[in-house]
Amino acid sequence: MQRSSGDEVVLWGDATIEMEFGRIDLEHSFPTDDASAALFDLMDSQRAAQAYVWSLPLVGFAVFRDQQASAFGANQPGDFVVFESLREKRGIVTANLTTPYVLNWTNLADGPIVIDYPAGQTAGGVLDFWQRPVADLGLTGPDRGMGGRYLLLGPAENSAASGGAGEVTVIQSATNNVLIGLRLLDPDPAAALAFKQAVRMGRVGQESGAVRFIEGLDREWSATPPRGLDYWRLLAKTLDEEPVREVDKIMMAMLEPLGIAKGVAFDPDRRQRRILIEAAAVGELMIRNIQVNPRYTRPYWDGTSWYKSFDFDTSQETESKLQLDERATWFYEAVTSSKGMVYPEPGSGQVYMTTKRDNAGHLLRADRTYRLHVPADVPVAQFWSLTLYSENTRRLYENGGTTGRSVNLDSRDEMLAYNPDGSIDLYIGPEPPPGAESNWLKTISPDGWFVYFRLYAPTEAWFDKSWALPDFEPITPGDTPAASTDNS
Repeated sequence: MQRSSGDEVVLWGDATIEMEFGRIDLEHSFPTDDASAALFDLMDSQRAAQAYVWSLPLVGFAVFRDQQASAFGANQPGDFVVFESLREKRGIVTANLTTPYVLNWTNLADGPIVIDYPAGQTAGGVLDFWQRPVADLGLTGPDRGMGGRYLLLGPAENSAASGGAGEVTVIQSATNNVLIGLRLLDPDPAAALAFKQAVRMGRVGQESGAVRFIEGLDREWSATPPRGLDYWRLLAKTLDEEPVREVDKIMMAMLEPLGIAKGVAFDPDRRQRRILIEAAAVGELMIRNIQVNPRYTRPYWDGTSWYKSFDFDTSQETESKLQLDERATWFYEAVTSSKGMVYPEPGSGQVYMTTKRDNAGHLLRADRTYRLHVPADVPVAQFWSLTLYSENTRRLYENGGTTGRSVNLDSRDEMLAYNPDGSIDLYIGPEPPPGAESNWLKTISPDGWFVYFRLYAPTEAWFDKSWALPDFEPITPGDTPAASTDNS
């Protein structure tokens, strides 16, 4: 048996090589038949697990699109679903409970889309299928809230195409599938009604039609990505709908021996099925690990376990790399991206803070109760919120509650009890401390949980870190597993 010689493993002659994954036999320096099969299995397993990490933004949007269409009957280009109730929002990965979502999915492979966007107090945008912003609409878009005509092109279209008479803003997506989303910011029902009646959307060359708003259905559904072979089925289907970007060609080469290639029906053999099913689990566990222990960054506040959740560029690339682990972390536990999420400025944008550990570095547990002491004067120009999510689904935590308050507490909530100095203690766990029921979110063992502490329009004290959140503090006894090690 040959193991190593100095700093290398000996790979010649008649040898038996003991690796971490098992034994490899060589005869006259060639792998034996058994060794060959083991090496192919190892190669394909590694590639499939990494393909899971790479593909999660794409699959996350594909399942969102498909499940929204199935649950709400949104099957036409002009169909927008309005998500407002707890049951509706509970289907979206890490949805917030502070504003309605108004969402449309469109496939530009069927032709460019013209949007006649009315004036008004709205915030909207278009994202491609890799969850990258294409353009803003409304107050932060080119129309600046004054209304305008937008021509939305797919990747194969000529950007000089016309959207018809009048001035038009041309937007081009790198993918055929796009998400069009918007929020109606004016609280006046008359303003919302006027916007809904005025907005138009349709294919170039066809008459623009009125947008249909599907609302008030209050249905349960789920946009959590599937597991097992269903994950790969959806990936194969989605890759067939989209052009292959230059940055993704190497992953396409790795997927081909696993039966996933453009123009090829997904029909894995018994060996491929076994590898893919296991790799989907391994890939998810890898992402869950970096979600809990993000080794590419450090906690935002020294001495805590709080991280800035969206910690990469909206392009998902730098000059030297694709931000693979960074984007996988976010798109495992969330969906969509925007300039305001990533590049907030004092008094505008949003900040998403998250933690998975208590003040001793132990992982948070569903069978223990914790206190979060929020210091006074939270640095926000608008408001803050604390929202509870399931680690298993990454959707709003299902604890038996029927109102948004069962999983969300925020500074606009008049039922919250504050301390005399303006600070506030919030509690998460199976039971609240006596008298703290109004400040409590319930957990149910063993469904693990995490939170987003959102700051809407963060102010200077967040940026200069003169204000900081402390870690969660356990207030009920229990077993305490080993604390984390520093992975930075």
